[in-house]
Amino acid sequence: MIILIAGPTASGKSALALDLAKRLRGTVINADSAQVYRDLQILTARPTPADMEAAPHALYGHVPGDCPYSVATWLSDIAPLLTGEGVKIVTGGTGLYFSALTEGISEIPEIPAEIRAHWRAAQKATAPETLHKTLAARDPIMAARLRPSDPQRIVRALEVIDATGHSLAAFQAERTPPLVTDAIRMVLTPDRTELRARIAERFTKMLGQGAEAEVAALMTRGYATDAPVMKAIGVAPLIAAATGELPLRDAVTNAVTATRAYAKRQDTWFRNRLSHWSRAKNADAALAQILATTRKAP
Repeated sequence: MIILIAGPTASGKSALALDLAKRLRGTVINADSAQVYRDLQILTARPTPADMEAAPHALYGHVPGDCPYSVATWLSDIAPLLTGEGVKIVTGGTGLYFSALTEGISEIPEIPAEIRAHWRAAQKATAPETLHKTLAARDPIMAARLRPSDPQRIVRALEVIDATGHSLAAFQAERTPPLVTDAIRMVLTPDRTELRARIAERFTKMLGQGAEAEVAALMTRGYATDAPVMKAIGVAPLIAAATGELPLRDAVTNAVTATRAYAKRQDTWFRNRLSHWSRAKNADAALAQILATTRKAP
């Protein structure tokens, strides 16, 4: 049996997954792109050592902070974990992981480092509207699909056309078979006001647990500023606080604001892309729905 639990950050997914794992003797499997990195346990709200002792967990904290980790890599890592006996509980806030798991992905060739570096530099130095005009000249199909205000996706399309000579649209038209077709699928949809309060409370709790020390340790690793782990929400403001560039109070405000904005984007994505999944306002309601479904399962 496979149970998929998605939802915005701070919605209670991890606690729900752990509760289910203990009740059903299952394994919790990570579907959050920030929680794969080993350097940040507190700031990414990764399950605690006590949580991981209470039930088996997989794909948490297994990737070095400077190592890019793609959706395709995650699919490769999770595939063997979904076989065999036992309940598999896949939970996280990265929507692309869930869509790739249940819908397949487009297999795009690896982009050479020099091409990636060229376009990432262009993204920093060039207005998004200008990049969009460049894309329109080289790949009008993708340009028509992307907003001029979306530089990350524009640059991705430019990388692909530059490296392969083919439009990203051509690759997107062909998808791999999904790994999961039969599963209990649940999205947590907490009240937005309540979620905003929970995000602020959780960040305060993270500080009490040692988030500042965690970031201080991260600063000693020597990672480049654009390393994946350095982009985790909260890292930049806490580094600014540690170096005296920002008062801690302002750093906390910035981190909470960024987390709330991220949660809003997650919620919008789940509403649009996972509209056919079951929904629950909180973990208790979701638990009741899921347990009821498992009792009916053959």
